[in-house]
Amino acid sequence: MTHPRECHLEVVRTARYWMLGDPASAKEVWFVLHGYGQLARRFLRRFDPIASATRCIVAPEALSRFYVGGGKGRHGSGSLVGATWMTREDRGSEIEDYVGYLDRVADRVLGSVRGPDVTVLGFSQGVATASRWTVMGSLRPSRLVLWGDFLPPDLDLDRARGAWRETAVVLVRGAVDATLADPELERAELARVASAGLEVRRVSYPGGHALDAGTLRMLTEGASEG
Repeated sequence: MTHPRECHLEVVRTARYWMLGDPASAKEVWFVLHGYGQLARRFLRRFDPIASATRCIVAPEALSRFYVGGGKGRHGSGSLVGATWMTREDRGSEIEDYVGYLDRVADRVLGSVRGPDVTVLGFSQGVATASRWTVMGSLRPSRLVLWGDFLPPDLDLDRARGAWRETAVVLVRGAVDATLADPELERAELARVASAGLEVRRVSYPGGHALDAGTLRMLTEGASEG
């Protein structure tokens, strides 16, 4: 009896990202990574409260899109579409693909820009994506904002300590965010962070699993200082 063999092939495909502002005139560039089931254009609207002439905000879109919701029948023009950074299926390849993709976005945006302050923000599923990208990829931002989820349990925190040596890491948590309600996961994360000798800043706001405009504005006040 023969057994199937798993094979891999690299392919060229077109990815999409959206921007607010012009990186050529920006003092700050933010790369913002959306959560599961979101699209970059809709996610980018959440950053309108901090848009400015000197701040460019870049929202890459995850490579895998799907129809959101369990409606029966054919999907049409009214069907909602979302995207995901990865699933558990062939996860190693998916992680490598999005790290390489995000590096290319950063290279294109920052290629002609001299010395802007760079922030990477990941929301929800984007927390794991932002964490892995800034450890496994080539970008070393001034600040990493991880909003609405725990650090991925498989992240090599010893490697992260080196990659984030000059990066201020900020954990943003909603006080009533059900995604973060498991105290065991919270304790495990704190223990891992302490054991790895990582310094992180924790920010809390009185909200749930969503970006909070007031907290975003507060974060911009310290963007240049980290």
